[in-house]
Amino acid sequence: MFFFSLLLLSLWIKASGFRGTVADFPDFDANGDAEALYNAMKGFGSDKEAILDLVTSRSNGQRQEIRSAYKSLYGKCSLLFLQYPNLINQINLWRVLFLFDSGTDEKCLIEILASRTNQQIHDLVAAYNDAYGRDIEQDIIGDTSGHFKKMLVVLLQGTREDDGVVHEEVIEEDAQALFAAGEEQWGTDESIFIMLLGNRSVTHLQLVFDEYQKIAEKSIEDSIKSELSGDFERLMLAVVQCIRSRPMFFAKRLYKSMKGLGTADNTLIRIMISRSEIDMLDIRECFRLRYEKSLHNMIQDDTSGEYKRTLLKLCGGDDDIAGEFFPEAAQIAYKMWEISAMTKVQLRGTVHPISDFDPGSDAQDLRKAMKGFGTDEDTIIEIVAKRSNEQRQEIRHVFKSILGRFCSKYCNGAGTDEHALIEILVTRSNQEIQDMCAAYKKAFKKNLEDAIRSDTSGHFCRILVSLAQVIIYSRNLQNLTDGIFLIVFQEFVRCSNKDIEQIIKKEMSGDIKNAMYAIVRSVKNQPSYLADRLYKAMKGLGTDDRALIRIMVSRSEIDLFNIRKEFKDTHDTSLHDFIQVEALVVSVALLVSRCGTIV
Repeated sequence: MFFFSLLLLSLWIKASGFRGTVADFPDFDANGDAEALYNAMKGFGSDKEAILDLVTSRSNGQRQEIRSAYKSLYGKCSLLFLQYPNLINQINLWRVLFLFDSGTDEKCLIEILASRTNQQIHDLVAAYNDAYGRDIEQDIIGDTSGHFKKMLVVLLQGTREDDGVVHEEVIEEDAQALFAAGEEQWGTDESIFIMLLGNRSVTHLQLVFDEYQKIAEKSIEDSIKSELSGDFERLMLAVVQCIRSRPMFFAKRLYKSMKGLGTADNTLIRIMISRSEIDMLDIRECFRLRYEKSLHNMIQDDTSGEYKRTLLKLCGGDDDIAGEFFPEAAQIAYKMWEISAMTKVQLRGTVHPISDFDPGSDAQDLRKAMKGFGTDEDTIIEIVAKRSNEQRQEIRHVFKSILGRFCSKYCNGAGTDEHALIEILVTRSNQEIQDMCAAYKKAFKKNLEDAIRSDTSGHFCRILVSLAQVIIYSRNLQNLTDGIFLIVFQEFVRCSNKDIEQIIKKEMSGDIKNAMYAIVRSVKNQPSYLADRLYKAMKGLGTDDRALIRIMVSRSEIDLFNIRKEFKDTHDTSLHDFIQVEALVVSVALLVSRCGTIV
């Protein structure tokens, strides 16, 4: 969904000039600033605020003048923030290659070499040689191996074609070559991937990726994930992401540096300093579009003290305050909603009806597994996690006829709450809601609509009742209705220059905010919304077992494969692995079985 919009982003950035958050300070006086720094640092303690305000409000060029002036006046200068960005890069590369006994920090190496322009690469190579008297290429060759090493060496040459160079006559040929080198044959010809992704221009490759999608019926990223592995896979994915959009690549890196326990400080500092004069505004907007949270707020929540104040200064502002887009970002968001309306995603489940199904045999096996001392959980999980919902209901009826009762928690409902009501009603199709209403009336002898009215109130009640009062459309007509919603959200951006999701979060509260936000998220990308629900069900202290089980069971035959993909794209770990770590022991085996193959 982001791909075409990110192509537009790269074009608008070039036309829009400066997109950083730190610019040249007017009426600049290098000697005056050097003296101010000296006074702020001398004596007992230091004036941290004065130092911070000064160094975060001067551009890199001005900081170098301050550095020279300081050294000539006082004989030394040790502030890292006054160093050249290229020096910061090469210090990180030296740290990567030589200073850690635990081996190479491949992620840092990948980030730096995959994201820099030709000129930045040339400057980096020269700075590395000046600082250490060594050839960075030889150091990398000595510390890496295989196809990973070959691609790094290609990137180090800094010979990628200029962005404006497009070879229209070979776009389809290049796409076909990538397809033939991977998906179309047994094994992978890595040299084709290295040659094309390491040398063609950004603009040319963006068009090649679009053509590849048509040929392979999957994205180039998905092919790389299935055809390559290890550090080479991660490097090639980083190259593709930077070709799609460098700001989005850095937004993802910043998010991953802060999410979860602890903070990857080296990554966070490196990106915030090195991008503050290049594209921090675009990184901020990509961050908010991707994670529905401002970079400013995430830094505020995840760091502290002067470190936090420095990072916030470099960030330059909080995009959650107004919910308004920068002019370029508003156009991108507009295009993204348009693409959402046009995109047709094939939904894929992970559980399918088994052949040679025998409900009587399954019921007997379940009975044996549950009687006597202890419970044979492996047998229970093997049966209930590998049968479709319809097959489980047949087992339920047979089991009930054998024992006169049925109490397996794996086939009964898991209760409800406001979050469950929202999730269920905003993600089910019209037909599913109709079936649910009928089943509810049969089970409890009253209408679901009446039950909602008796248990909720106000605008929240009205929106839930509206969702429950479905009009049965044909599938094509319902798709058209969803498309109309997307167009409405798109036009909202054009008319207001604001983000509908941010407006809901800012102007509403409580359950009605949660319901409206869920509707927008679900219309925009339902698998992504459900992936977020799964993540929130497991993160932090404790696990929301009901939400976790409900989503895993209810979506296993519909779109759990798509949910898995969105989960990994957003959280950089597979849903399978996250369940293994976060879910309660009694539920892990069942949930992992429902999840299916690791992705």
